[in-house]
Amino acid sequence: MFKDNDHSVAPKPWHARLLGRDRTVVPVVRLSGVIESGARAGRINMQSAAPLLKKAFGMKRAPAVAIVINSPGGSPVQSRLVAKYIRDLAEEKDKDVYVFIEDVAASGGYFIATAGDHIIADPSSVVGSIGVISAGFGFEEAIGKLGVTRRLYTAGKNKSTLDPFLPEKKSDIDRLKKLQLDVHDVFIDFVKSRRGDKLDLDNKDLFTGEFWTAKSGIEFGLVDRLGDMHEVLREKFGKKVKLDYVTAKKPFFSFPSSPFVKMGVSDAGLADDLIASVEAKSMWSRFGL
Repeated sequence: MFKDNDHSVAPKPWHARLLGRDRTVVPVVRLSGVIESGARAGRINMQSAAPLLKKAFGMKRAPAVAIVINSPGGSPVQSRLVAKYIRDLAEEKDKDVYVFIEDVAASGGYFIATAGDHIIADPSSVVGSIGVISAGFGFEEAIGKLGVTRRLYTAGKNKSTLDPFLPEKKSDIDRLKKLQLDVHDVFIDFVKSRRGDKLDLDNKDLFTGEFWTAKSGIEFGLVDRLGDMHEVLREKFGKKVKLDYVTAKKPFFSFPSSPFVKMGVSDAGLADDLIASVEAKSMWSRFGL
């Protein structure tokens, strides 16, 4: 099934078996959550992913690295940075990359998934959504009804582009559309460069932002095979394969937060966390999750 780079391990000598080194070790990195910058828990970005990936690819005896991804997408920049870092490490360390999709690898989540040499998913996993989206609200009528007057002063005619308290302008929409198309092109180019002739380019919906289950996505070349991590890695590296889950280091000293400190957290910080949680939930719910 996997013939790109044959890293199957030859039988170990007797002394290796005696020392318990007859098992192939495959490090596993789990990337789960919305993709965005910042140190908030449950998010994927270079800050959180890079140390885990560096440690996994640094395991000399490991012939491959397994990456488990579960993400509805997010920041196109963070998606590309993480995907590129995976490829850079894979080439530097000469290791195969197996990506295993859980519930969803859509939009930026699929961008990262394509960094793998092999993409494996459950038949019900959601894949694709190769597109770019922007969303916002318009409050210009609301503030009028509240009797609020908007006062805005800028140096530069385009500094108020897409201001939610001003009426939409066609020039602003056109500018945003151009930006989206540029980002979309980067996404498409990366997917094509990684998936090559595996893709069914006759499928006109492939790059429209449409998404599918892996059961259908495999027909379009978005996925290499259906299965799960234990099944595939045991098949490839033998029944004694050992999965080494790479996790973030915990601080040596950890002090419990005082309830008074918690009470003193800024309202802005709490509001940001609440908004981020709502936004993350809306991204997951788009895929029925």
